[in-house]
Amino acid sequence: MNRAKVVLFAVVVMSALIVLPLVGCAPSAAPKEKYVTFLSLSDLTGPGAGLVFPVVEAMNVGFEGINAKGGVDGVKLNVITVDTRYDTARTTSAYKRYRTEHKVIYAFIPLTPGVKALEPLMKADKVPAMTPADGEFQAKIGWVFLAALPYQDGFAASLDWMIQDWKAKGNPGMPTVGYMSWDSAYGREALRGGKEYAEKIGIKLLNPEFFPTGTADHTVWLSRINDSGANYCFIGGVDPTQSLILRDAYKLGLTKKIQFVSDFWGLDENVGLKVHPEATEGAVLVSPFVRGDEGRKIPYVAEAWNRHMKAPISESKALFPGGLLLTRHVEQALKTAFEDVGYDKMDGEAMYKAYQKLTGFDSEGVMGPGCAYSPTSRKSTEFVRFYRVQSGKTVSITDWVKAPDAVSLYPNW
Repeated sequence: MNRAKVVLFAVVVMSALIVLPLVGCAPSAAPKEKYVTFLSLSDLTGPGAGLVFPVVEAMNVGFEGINAKGGVDGVKLNVITVDTRYDTARTTSAYKRYRTEHKVIYAFIPLTPGVKALEPLMKADKVPAMTPADGEFQAKIGWVFLAALPYQDGFAASLDWMIQDWKAKGNPGMPTVGYMSWDSAYGREALRGGKEYAEKIGIKLLNPEFFPTGTADHTVWLSRINDSGANYCFIGGVDPTQSLILRDAYKLGLTKKIQFVSDFWGLDENVGLKVHPEATEGAVLVSPFVRGDEGRKIPYVAEAWNRHMKAPISESKALFPGGLLLTRHVEQALKTAFEDVGYDKMDGEAMYKAYQKLTGFDSEGVMGPGCAYSPTSRKSTEFVRFYRVQSGKTVSITDWVKAPDAVSLYPNW
């Protein structure tokens, strides 16, 4: 054997001696962490941020708590949050970017036009979604679930309350009702079935007044409603919109003449009520979620806030309890889905089927009796509660009230 071959042989042997111990004694690779992906495509800035941001904050707290205890059956949640700025193009772009992430099982999208634009793609991807309260998704049962009950059902319940209040004050006949909201799909949604419900019960509903999102002064629209003889006025938007409307109504002296009733997303104690205490005093709110101190006293709400937040719970925003409940829905649906298909086969379709099995799930007071999701329902609840602003606080003036089905009254679905 010549010198070159000896050297080559020695190199080969030494390599083998070095490599073999490493192969034979190397520890086994750590198992890959099991996780599923939740997309939160939310307007953290923009006109809806006043209440959307606290919901997303609460959801992050809830998911953090789930992951801290090891996830659901050992499976953790990878939460991807994107600020869509209340913009449909940004929303669709964000979904397309993250739709191929590992095991995407759900998308939270609090922008109705964004959900409608993405619905065909999400259905093809078999990814269920949640959006606040557009009645079309209840009328056309599909892959989109509602975080609350439809806007038109809440509006119908408000009309019922107005009649009761009108008669309780000894007034004859039926009240005249104005309607003000954003000039958007959301702003009009309550009337798709809500208008028909007003006709059904005999209320005179004035022509609706729609104003641009971000309007600084609402005097023109308020003046028209007042001149038309309104006794009540239903106002929409996302706080601080309602408090700004009431600020302008107060300046015109209308808060003493007209009873204003806010839709779901107004009159937050730590947003509009804090800034405009005199103007908002006496206003009424219809809500699918518990509000104010009632919500802060619920044990799992207080525990989550005190564990994760530095400020006192008195500074919590209105929808913090609602945001936590949404994470509890996700957790329970994941448990059901894992029982049905296991982790390896876990996907959006399994989650979609599991959500329909949440019927009757107990919110422990954050919502009315029993979750309403089912194979034939996409609304999370059928109940609302009414609150009145008193000394800067939202104080309940009713128990949970079952809302009428106004969605089915709209003839053009």
